[in-house]
Amino acid sequence: MHTFICCHLHCVWNTKKRRRLIAPDLQQRHWPYLGGIGRANKMTVIEIGGVEDHVHALIALPSTLSISKAVQLLKGNSSKWIHETFPEHSTFEWQEGYGAFSIGVSGIDATVDCIRRQNEHHQRRSFKEELIEFLKEHHQTYDDTMLD
Repeated sequence: MHTFICCHLHCVWNTKKRRRLIAPDLQQRHWPYLGGIGRANKMTVIEIGGVEDHVHALIALPSTLSISKAVQLLKGNSSKWIHETFPEHSTFEWQEGYGAFSIGVSGIDATVDCIRRQNEHHQRRSFKEELIEFLKEHHQTYDDTMLD
């Protein structure tokens, strides 16, 4: 028998110090580039988006790739690309951590909608408020110092 897995993850990560460095013109190139990194590493990329200070990626992992390695590939390769392609963004950095939340098949459409509506969504609340909601929804223990 072959190996079959279904591992959908809603991953989120932010820029260092939540600096608003991913302007809309950069987003138009950055989101597709992240998708290409994912596909090159055998991830199924369902949706990628975000706003000026953070990224959301809905991906499905192959059986050969750990969550930490998948996020490392996405963050590391995209940061390198930004530095090489946009010299004016030489100070660009991702924050060290990330969130990765499992999504059932029945939650894919709602997650895609959430990612596509990030601009609208963040007119009402911050990334930190959104992250706290994810953590509570997924029964994660945290303290405020872990969110900076």
